[in-house]
Amino acid sequence: MEVLLPIFVALLGAILASFIGVMAERLNTGESWVRGRSHCNSCTRLLTAPDLVPIASWLATGGKCIKCKAKLPVTYVASEFLLASVFFLATLKLGVTPELFFFLVSVSILAFIVLYDLRHMIVPMLASGLFVLSALFFAYLTALGLQDFGHTLLVSGGIAIAFFLVYFLSKGRVMGLGDSPIALGLGILVGSVAAIPGLVFSFWIGALCGIAILVGKPAGHRMGIEVPFAPFLAAGFLLAYFSSWSPFVF
Repeated sequence: MEVLLPIFVALLGAILASFIGVMAERLNTGESWVRGRSHCNSCTRLLTAPDLVPIASWLATGGKCIKCKAKLPVTYVASEFLLASVFFLATLKLGVTPELFFFLVSVSILAFIVLYDLRHMIVPMLASGLFVLSALFFAYLTALGLQDFGHTLLVSGGIAIAFFLVYFLSKGRVMGLGDSPIALGLGILVGSVAAIPGLVFSFWIGALCGIAILVGKPAGHRMGIEVPFAPFLAAGFLLAYFSSWSPFVF
């Protein structure tokens, strides 16, 4: 039972990621994410139950629509796999506790923010507010005391202010305004010990992905490339939280 529980929670994460992906794709586009069948964006073929099995359906079809053979975005299967992995690791780390509930809620909201940012190049502020609120509940429950909770808020607030200053001083050319509340929520979620390493990892991952994008682009198309930073923030902070690895310890 102890072994099966994290697997069950991981499956729940994969299913939830599929639903979150639909929300992120349709919200504020005029298409309802509550009503209406899922369909291929290329040929509008309605998807059936076998098409909607998280991860397995994408792998079975080779990531293509079975009718028009159009390639399906890799973000579909990637988000399902990654959220399932985070749910699995969180269950192993926290056990079946109230803390686990608030952590899973937090990372689910974070998944929506990341997918929405990837799709629309903007961070929804309402979702950011809910993310910070849920992270606060988690941090309060896991804190060793009020002093520890206050230290987490201090470190997280400092990171968020730094992000806001970069946005303000660069007039939005270097970083978007929406990255500041995400950094705040992530700092609160992972705690003061993992917050600074998570920030460092975020920039490392972002730099590596940026280099890969530039190398993969033709020479004449490398100017003006916009890359959302929310996915790198999420990856860096969660890596620091689950690995407990610090780049400052040798």
